[in-house]
Amino acid sequence: MQGIITEAGQQKKRNRKKATEERGLTMNMFTPAEIVKNYGETGRKKAEMPAASMLVLGILSGFFIAFGAAATNTAGHAIENVSVMRTVMGLLFPGGLTLVVLMGGELFTGNCLISISVLEKKTTVGNMLKNWIVVYLGNLLGSLLAAFFCARFGQFNYSDGGLAVFTMRLAVTKSTLPAMNAVVLGFFCNVLVCLAVLSSMSAKDTAGKVAGLYFPIAFFVICGFEHSVANMYYIPAGIFAASVPEYAAKAAEAGVNLSALTWGNFLFGNLLPVTLGNILGGVFVGACMWAVFGEKKGRK
Repeated sequence: MQGIITEAGQQKKRNRKKATEERGLTMNMFTPAEIVKNYGETGRKKAEMPAASMLVLGILSGFFIAFGAAATNTAGHAIENVSVMRTVMGLLFPGGLTLVVLMGGELFTGNCLISISVLEKKTTVGNMLKNWIVVYLGNLLGSLLAAFFCARFGQFNYSDGGLAVFTMRLAVTKSTLPAMNAVVLGFFCNVLVCLAVLSSMSAKDTAGKVAGLYFPIAFFVICGFEHSVANMYYIPAGIFAASVPEYAAKAAEAGVNLSALTWGNFLFGNLLPVTLGNILGGVFVGACMWAVFGEKKGRK
């Protein structure tokens, strides 16, 4: 009898040790199934948030992404080697999404993942669309304000106006992108952005969240994929810069044709197809993750 009791006690100790080891391996991260489940609830809260809160957090996130875009332009404008320039820009841009994630911002591209909540039947398509529209407008307003103030109050003066020329040239390139290219590059971009959001949710601490989102965002910038909210800064910044006579003169000297820098080209030539691509990419990621890891499969 004593032997049985002793063996039972040892087995309990072994079980406790095993459980402790398993908790030690997983306590700082969630599994993909847990991430999908957690986002289902997160997306519900986003979709049911008061419209005023969506708008304010959308404006702030527009600022955050614009700050990342302004930083990348500033750091990369004088680098002639395109590979090095894109790498430097890619290493810096994730700071924008870092602010969105850590400060509880609302970003249209990431919110395409609310499709998970719809598939989980935790919210409705109508609520999701309301969130997309309000947040999109907030992102646009924040980005436009940042672009205007950077162009009109001297932030583009680096390198004797070289930053302004770079900003206008980049805006022209984006404004003249073929529509199908814009859709496909927008699709790839938001596949990576939404994977970055989900990866950040795998961690339970700040460092882990930043590490999770960092590389997917760096990849899309280095590859030159198209992000609708970033373009809400990049292209208007070029348009606003072109309205400053000193900058326009320098662009002419550098051989930059500013005729493509119109609000029509921005809205319909770039923003519309890129936004469509972003939606397709985000919903694609959400649907794939839910199909594999969603609770309908009986996974916990």
